Amino acid sequence: MTCPPALTLLLVCALIATPVFGLTAAVPEDESPPPLRLGVATVMPEPVVLSDIVPGRVAASRRVEIRPQVGGLILDRPAPEGARVDAGEVLFRLDPAPLRADLASAEAGLARALAAKDQARRTLGRSETLLARKVASAEKTEAARNDLALAEASLAEAQASVARRRLDLQQATLRAPIAGYVAAGAAEIGALAVPGAERALAVIQDLDRVRIDLRLPAARLAAIRAAASAGPGDVEILGDGEQPHPARGRLDFADTVIDPGTGTVTLRVTVANPGLALLPGQYVRARLPRGQVPAALLVPEEAVLRDSAGGAQIVVVSDGTLAERRAVTLGERIGGRVIVTAGLRPGETVAVLGQDRVAEGPAVAVTTTSAEAQ
Repeated sequence: MTCPPALTLLLVCALIATPVFGLTAAVPEDESPPPLRLGVATVMPEPVVLSDIVPGRVAASRRVEIRPQVGGLILDRPAPEGARVDAGEVLFRLDPAPLRADLASAEAGLARALAAKDQARRTLGRSETLLARKVASAEKTEAARNDLALAEASLAEAQASVARRRLDLQQATLRAPIAGYVAAGAAEIGALAVPGAERALAVIQDLDRVRIDLRLPAARLAAIRAAASAGPGDVEILGDGEQPHPARGRLDFADTVIDPGTGTVTLRVTVANPGLALLPGQYVRARLPRGQVPAALLVPEEAVLRDSAGGAQIVVVSDGTLAERRAVTLGERIGGRVIVTAGLRPGETVAVLGQDRVAEGPAVAVTTTSAEAQ
């Protein structure tokens, strides 16, 4: 079947005018993708302190149990639980009536002993006078001398008894031996104080300074000791929520015995405790210095990339326009940054934003801006 000439011409024109589906205009070969945009930072050496974070428990710097030396009924408790007391402040007052009666009895015994001594002295004087006149025998004089010695011994015993009873009366008032806080569980008014009882009447804790007992692997002890003796050995205390304690501690004690079961050794840190931010029994962590690096090269942890084998890489920017990956050796991590021990020179520029878009291989063109600005 053939088309009329006029229809054939119309079809040819329509085909020429209709665009072919899926065909696009060719891209000129001289155009290239725009350069990558990176956030960069210059790496300069800085001194850093190496440290270990060790868990520990808080305890009062001093803890004193208040126990009675004499028995009696508790009549008064001026310092309530939780109160802060000064050294020498009254904590308890016991019923003094029985103790005063004992003191009066002892004083009466002292008076008898004094009278007995005076009588023995007069008797000895008369006996010695009679002996000089050869009226009394030597044996009687010697007996009078012995009676005086016994009277003097009885007097000394009576004096000691009086002193003891007076001391008992003083101990009916119990005072705080140290400044601190009265812990919960103190005995109430009306309770009976008994010497030698298992339970203390009260506990006083000095919380103005606290101690923190840490458990450290024994292999790290030598480095911790060396750092503490070489320079500033301040210990940072991290409380709840990783919030740093306002005061820094000091390493005071390291045990000389290693726990055979865990291979750890006990260390003790003392720290000021303003505002009672640390309480006994609280779990904290301590950052213990164990060395210094005078000129460390630190980069943010997010600037570190990994190759297919897991090796560490960093994108280094040269002349502000070319970036390439470079293999590096990493050291310890410090506060969100990591030390580069090999593969990076002081003053070089590294990418810290957008560096993951730089592929391995030849250097690529980039534009850079300060990471702080971004």
